[in-house]
Amino acid sequence: MYIIEIFAIAVALSMDALAVSVTTGVTLKQPNARQLFRMPAAFGIFQALMPITGWFLGKSVLDLIAQWDHWVACGLLVLVGAKLLHETLSGEGDDAKPVDPTRGWTIVVLAIATSIDALAVGFSFAILSKPILFPAVVIGLTCAAISLAGMLAGSCIGRIEAVRKWSGVAGSCALFAIGILILHDHGVF
Repeated sequence: MYIIEIFAIAVALSMDALAVSVTTGVTLKQPNARQLFRMPAAFGIFQALMPITGWFLGKSVLDLIAQWDHWVACGLLVLVGAKLLHETLSGEGDDAKPVDPTRGWTIVVLAIATSIDALAVGFSFAILSKPILFPAVVIGLTCAAISLAGMLAGSCIGRIEAVRKWSGVAGSCALFAIGILILHDHGVF
C-alpha cells in the first residue's frame, strides 16, 4: 500500500476528531499548552491503537463489534454533549474557567468515540495481509496533527464575542451532530 493511500485513510479517520477538536477549541477559547498537547496526543494514540486492535481481532469478533460500534460511538458523543450542554445552560461553565474536555474521563470517552471506526481499518489490513504498524503510526500522527490544527482554529473562532456566549451550546450540538452522522454513515437511517 502506498503512503498516499495510507495518508488518505488517516485523514478520513481523523474527521470526527477534527470536529471535536474544533469544538473543544471554541469551548476553551484560549487553550493552554497542556490542553493543546492532551487532546491531540489522546486522539492520536487511540487512533493508532484501534487499527492495531482491529488487526489482531478475528473476523468473528469484529463482526460482533461492527454491529454495535456506531451505537457506542454515538452514545458516547451524545453523553459528553449532554454533559457540556447541561453545564452551559446551568451556568456551571460561567466561571472564569470553562469546562475542560481535555481532562479525565471526558478525553478518554472522546478519544474512544472518535477512533472506533479505525477498528475496521485494522481488520481490513489483516484481511489484505498488510502490515499494520507503519499505517497505525501514520494514522496516529496524522490524527494528532489534525486535532491540534482543529483546536487552534476553534480557539480563534471562540475568541469572537458573539460565539463566546453560545460556544457550549454550539459544542454540544456539534457533538450530537457527529453522533447522528456516525449513525447515518452506518445506514441506521
